[in-house]
Amino acid sequence: EVWLASEDTGAYGIDLGTNVASLLAKVADSLPSGVMLKVGMTNPPYMLAHIDAVAQVLRRPNVFAFMHVPVQSGSDHVLQAMVREYTVGDFSRLVDGLRDAVPEVLIATDVICGFPAESEEDHQGTLDLIKRYKFPVLNISQFYPRPGTAAARMRRLPGSLAKRRSSEVTQLFDSYETNSHMVGREERVWFSDTERRHDQTV
Repeated sequence: EVWLASEDTGAYGIDLGTNVASLLAKVADSLPSGVMLKVGMTNPPYMLAHIDAVAQVLRRPNVFAFMHVPVQSGSDHVLQAMVREYTVGDFSRLVDGLRDAVPEVLIATDVICGFPAESEEDHQGTLDLIKRYKFPVLNISQFYPRPGTAAARMRRLPGSLAKRRSSEVTQLFDSYETNSHMVGREERVWFSDTERRHDQTV
């Protein structure tokens, strides 16, 4: 398999007079038989302009119907405090657009719990977003102050509060499953690695 990855794959081409959809299509066209293409992480702003064209690529048989779109929080207030260049609405438009065009696309996302500016209402917004989309892959982390960032200078929430919120997000994620529609189906599968701890092929 071939991965196209960067800190924000959707931003590709802005300085080159092209765009990510054109790149994905050209790479998919050039892959030999039996090789799959996987798209790396992207933030909502740049990908929003190319939903239809990217969806066309994700529907190809040699491209994984997968996209990693970190949301970080279900609250615009927190996203603004994080200096993110998108809103919850932007994220939702991207996810809804991709799911409408590619119904079985797998959307992975990330959530940070206990950001200094996060209120109980903000935390509930994150829970509500997860309930709405039931993400099959959800990377959950507690806030960690990275040196040199504005957030590192903000007053931190109590560690116990961040831990509780992280636990609530984890419990919600564990409360649902997303693969029941696959029961009884015959599908082509991709064995890509060996999980060393349990010696299992994944």
